[in-house]
Amino acid sequence: MSSALPNQQNVHVFDPAKAASEARATLRKRQLLSAAARLMARDGADSVSMHALATEASVSVGLIYRYFGNKEDLLLAVIVEVLDAFDHQVPAAIEAAGTDPVERIAAAFAAYCNVINEHRDAAVLSYRESKSLGAEGRNKIKELEISTVLPLQQAVLEAIDAGRLVRVDAELFAYNLLLLAHAWALKRWYFERSFDFDTYVRKQTAVALAAVVQAEHRASYSHLLDLS
Repeated sequence: MSSALPNQQNVHVFDPAKAASEARATLRKRQLLSAAARLMARDGADSVSMHALATEASVSVGLIYRYFGNKEDLLLAVIVEVLDAFDHQVPAAIEAAGTDPVERIAAAFAAYCNVINEHRDAAVLSYRESKSLGAEGRNKIKELEISTVLPLQQAVLEAIDAGRLVRVDAELFAYNLLLLAHAWALKRWYFERSFDFDTYVRKQTAVALAAVVQAEHRASYSHLLDLS
């Protein structure tokens, strides 16, 4: 029979050394993914060697293989990191925007754009190199991408039900916004000739919402529909 008291059986003991080790591992992994995204976007995934990546990330080749079994694993991780960022940041932005459904749509789109801006190289890779992944990796990316657009799709449905938007296809409209976010990475060379990132987000928000906000509610969202 155990002599431990009931309230002592499941006590979690914080281990600072373990926490520090896990934090260092997370930092190293992010460092590797960032370096891999830069190199693969510049030179193509097939042209990037593990030695080149180790040099770019200032780590040993052995450290890379501690986290990734091969280059395909690394490429998949680079792309999945973007989708994971969507999964965390978009719902949080929607929640922080409050209860107004149109404000929630605008916040979700801004969050998508922010993730793309922070992971521009990886976003480009998702279009250019995902075909080089195996079937399992491609299917994983498709499933994650579908799931990451669902919070925005739900916000669009809520705005339609509330009478704030015209009756558009919510799935199509949400996915169009996702593609507009990706366009910042894919065509940034063009857009930056005219405006910076924040202006891009504001103008794309205005263009998208201007097409769907009901006429009687446009005045309420003038701050989102302003193209100036």
